[in-house]
Amino acid sequence: MTDFTTDAPIVARPRASAEKREYYAYFAVIFLATLPLALLTWALTAARQMRLPEKGPVARAWSQARIITPHIFTA
Repeated sequence: MTDFTTDAPIVARPRASAEKREYYAYFAVIFLATLPLALLTWALTAARQMRLPEKGPVARAWSQARIITPHIFTA
C-alpha cells in the first residue's frame, strides 16, 4: 500500500485555463451567431402582441448560448 501522507504527488492541471478559454471562445461565437435570430424573434413577437416581451434579444441570445455551449463540450 502506498503512503501519500508525506510525499503526496503534485498533479498540475495546466489544461484547466485552456479549457476555460476555449469554452468562452465557443460561447462568444455562439452568442454572436444567435443574436440576430433572437433580435428578429423579439421584434416579431413585439409586433404581433403589441407589447414588449419579458426577455430582450440579448437575454434570449445569452440563454441560448448558455444552453448550446455545454452540449458541445459534453459530446
